[in-house]
Amino acid sequence: MPSSGPFSAVRRSLDHAHRKRLTELHSVLTTHQEFWRPAPFRVRRPDWCAHRPDLTEAVLALDEPTLDRLTDDPDLSRRWLARWLPDITTLTHLVTLPPLAGRDLPSTDPRLCRTIPGRKYEQVKAFAAQVPASHTPVLDWCAGKGHLGRLLAHLDRRPVQSLEIDAELAESAARLATRMGVDQTIIRADARSEAAHRHVTGRAVVALHACGELHRSLVRRARRAGAHSYSIAPCCYHVGTGGSYQSLAGHAPTLPLDTDALRLATTETVTAPPHDRARLARDQTWKLGFIALRDCVEGEAVRRLRPVPARWLSGDFSSFCRALADREGVNLPASVDWAYWLAVGGRRRDEVRRLELVRHAFRRPLELWLVMDLAAALEEAGFDVRVGSFCDRSHTPRNLMLQAQR
Repeated sequence: MPSSGPFSAVRRSLDHAHRKRLTELHSVLTTHQEFWRPAPFRVRRPDWCAHRPDLTEAVLALDEPTLDRLTDDPDLSRRWLARWLPDITTLTHLVTLPPLAGRDLPSTDPRLCRTIPGRKYEQVKAFAAQVPASHTPVLDWCAGKGHLGRLLAHLDRRPVQSLEIDAELAESAARLATRMGVDQTIIRADARSEAAHRHVTGRAVVALHACGELHRSLVRRARRAGAHSYSIAPCCYHVGTGGSYQSLAGHAPTLPLDTDALRLATTETVTAPPHDRARLARDQTWKLGFIALRDCVEGEAVRRLRPVPARWLSGDFSSFCRALADREGVNLPASVDWAYWLAVGGRRRDEVRRLELVRHAFRRPLELWLVMDLAAALEEAGFDVRVGSFCDRSHTPRNLMLQAQR
């Protein structure tokens, strides 16, 4: 018999709201895909530059302070871009979600603070506040060092299983649980395996930044897994897709997404400290300098640059380029003006940053489309689902959370 009454009306309203937002996001993303699909890092100029010279000129003319402000404030960036792309104002409404209403956490043992890095501790606390206090056993999915599960075990005095595949992380989690004296059992298992999913039954499953297929596997099996509830903050949507995203919701509109598009959803670096940003700037300059040198030698072409070993970036620019050329099979000239190509890389990075401002305006809408696809799939599996932010973006840009309960 179908459910009735006020609660079922709220559920139908939420279901409709999620699917409506999913459809609206799909429409905007599809209409404007020429602005977000091509990655300026990989192509000399996106095609839109040719037929939108006004927008191209505007972004390339930005001075550094203005560019930094727009880069760090997505809402401000969209308002600025609306002068050339009026439809972009629709995105502000579509990507605005209310904060989820969590519980007030009681005082915690100070030892917890000392074992969790500062910003991570704020994320873990904010996430834990969204998990209702109860006696339901918890399964901490892809737990790392078990910080979230340890906090929930400490706060609610309930049993927690923390599932982690990495032996070193699992060992640290077990040691910290023993030190805190909490009821936390560490399970070594691959979250993609059938054996791991047997632990889901009857548990409140929590997943803080489980990457890609590791959070999708929970949603994909939700109909038959028998979980009490899910609290999921997704991350790294490109992981485990094999280069092509498949929608989880049965009636979701199709939005073809390759690895570059999926990476776009998680490229924001608002939380990175200054030295990390400086290192990223240098790394990008070196890579773009090498690409410019390679294109000069072999001719321009769109070629994916595979991940570069970190040790190659610990020397100087010339040794970096020689190592990369050897791997890529590029025959460099006997004599290379390294200072010139490093400067070319710097100028190219300045250009890429400005062109990416347009692409990045669609970063949060794309992420929200992916989250709404998860929400719709959980609703199809028989769960009531709420979606919102669980913490301020200053703690992490990956602050979207799905709460699902039967």
